[in-house]
Amino acid sequence: MVQLVGSLRKELADSVSDCNVLVVGAGGIGCELLKNLVLTGFKNIEVIDLDTIDVSNLNRQFLFQKKHVGKSKAQVAKESVLQFCPTANIKAYHDSIMNPDYNVEFFRNFMLVMNALDNRAARNHVNRMCLAADIPLIESGTAGYLGQVTVIKKGLTECYECQPKPTQKTFPGCTIRNTPSEPIHCIVWAKYLFNQLFGEEDADQEVSPDTADPELSWNPADTEARATASDQDGDIKRVSTKDWARSTGYDSVKLFNKLFKDDIQYLLTMDKLWKKRKAPLPLDWLELQKLGTILALYIMLCNTHEQSSGFFPFRDKFELYIPLCSLAVFFFHSVSPGGDWDRSEGPDDPAAMDFVTAAANLRMHIFSMNMKSRFDIKSMAGNIIPAIATTNAVIAGLIVLEALKILSGDVEQCRTIFLNKQPNPRKKLLVPCALDPPSANCYVCASKPEVTVKLNVNKTLVLALQDKILKEKFGMVAPDVQIEDGKGTILISSEEGETEANNSKFLSDFGIRNGSRLQVDDFLQDYTLLVNVIHCEELEKDVEFEVVGDAPDKAPTPPSSQEEQKNFANGNKDSAEPSTSSNAPAEQDDVLIVDSDEEPSSSTMDVSTESGGLKRKLHDAETGEASAKRQRLDQATADDDDDIIALD
Repeated sequence: MVQLVGSLRKELADSVSDCNVLVVGAGGIGCELLKNLVLTGFKNIEVIDLDTIDVSNLNRQFLFQKKHVGKSKAQVAKESVLQFCPTANIKAYHDSIMNPDYNVEFFRNFMLVMNALDNRAARNHVNRMCLAADIPLIESGTAGYLGQVTVIKKGLTECYECQPKPTQKTFPGCTIRNTPSEPIHCIVWAKYLFNQLFGEEDADQEVSPDTADPELSWNPADTEARATASDQDGDIKRVSTKDWARSTGYDSVKLFNKLFKDDIQYLLTMDKLWKKRKAPLPLDWLELQKLGTILALYIMLCNTHEQSSGFFPFRDKFELYIPLCSLAVFFFHSVSPGGDWDRSEGPDDPAAMDFVTAAANLRMHIFSMNMKSRFDIKSMAGNIIPAIATTNAVIAGLIVLEALKILSGDVEQCRTIFLNKQPNPRKKLLVPCALDPPSANCYVCASKPEVTVKLNVNKTLVLALQDKILKEKFGMVAPDVQIEDGKGTILISSEEGETEANNSKFLSDFGIRNGSRLQVDDFLQDYTLLVNVIHCEELEKDVEFEVVGDAPDKAPTPPSSQEEQKNFANGNKDSAEPSTSSNAPAEQDDVLIVDSDEEPSSSTMDVSTESGGLKRKLHDAETGEASAKRQRLDQATADDDDDIIALD
């Protein structure tokens, strides 16, 4: 006779009680997940999250209250969950999971890792750490009404990076306003700014810190005082950027200094926010004007010097400040009352896109990021959808169900499960699919990861190789690069100061040419990647490098008619993002999801050709990032393909 402990078999209940689990993220999904874990019987839980609680979190992250605003999400979540189960052993970290302290040995302390993250870089990192530690990872995500849960097990299933993914689409609002860490965060901020200045006013698109909100205070006593004052004085009205700009007569200098100097200096007063992050650097319009005059003379001197000696001193500073000054000048002109473009055309107007490019790049510089081209920024800008508490709750429940399968020793019974916006033809909202096996061509989980990169060795700097290719494209944290030239030349070292002199040099300066091979190691991730270099004199416009074999951003339109596609579509502009399968189209809004009694593999879950539908692939995180195993029905043009930004 089976012995039960609650609703679980005794053996499983014992495993649940004894095992150590790591929850990465204490936001929308994380709050629901932590509650579910302790109520299911999990006793040993560690949770990590770098973020602090924002007022905008309170409508769906139910472990938090107004008095908690400004405090660590992980710590408050721990304290709140202990009220459900005081005997649980919960450890909270207010930190980034990408901190080197959380190495492979740290991950080996756990039987299960559960992701509740909101950005791709951290997802990639946790994926690699779990592969290196050989620990099962349960990945999850939501976007509006859509959600997904899947299991990743080394050697048994696809890893998170087995299939290429389109650009991440949804991001936390507090990240956009206060702590941007990726260029897309700055691009979204710039679009908000454009709408505030020249479009229709939207309170959810405010771009400046709110001095009346208690989350901007870091001292607990001060936080409580602010909250009390707010209650006593009634609701304090925010002065929007639009109203402020009107009050100044759209004075360009005042606007520039407010957005890029005063607001940044205010963020710097939140000192605890920058203990784990690099602090932003404010800009001042008058100082940039002076710098522009100096640089004009510097350009002439450098041009003369370069022609005579072939050497260009201080190239890195030159390449940084010239675009910075020109961007500042453009911003100044764009917000002037006498600007020469029609603001009524909205953000699709070319001049408006130039404004967004200028504002985004200025903010990227402030937060120490590599600036982007106009082409890149146009392809990444987007709209807004809400995060939904019910979706988070459903997905958190599914995570625990998959965890119970793993602890029961039934990993083979795990599934990728999709939450649909509307019932599929079989009247189901939840659709399970068999897990896909590892991809033989994956540059992360293959036995010998290898990629081929096409670039111009005479124009690509070592710093660009490190930041844009290895860190940004391939998700490394601290890469070491050795040239396979028979000498073992060290091109990049993760040890501070060892190879910084190489940063401003071109790859060709080190003998790298067509056919060269680079061995790249990230010891934190226990990850080695072989990079084959293909020299190309001319790449496409605004393209610095190409990864050979990468899936295109767009796929051909399915042959079925538009009317047929509409009949089967289950969503529109607020649908989740597209498939990441190499066999699936890349980006679309309308999707078709079908079920099968045979539970086919998620990468082969096809529908009949009469319907015009294809497949569904893993959808990613609260960011709405596309890793969902699903398929779209129609194909929008590049100009009509709106991105989605979730305020979370």
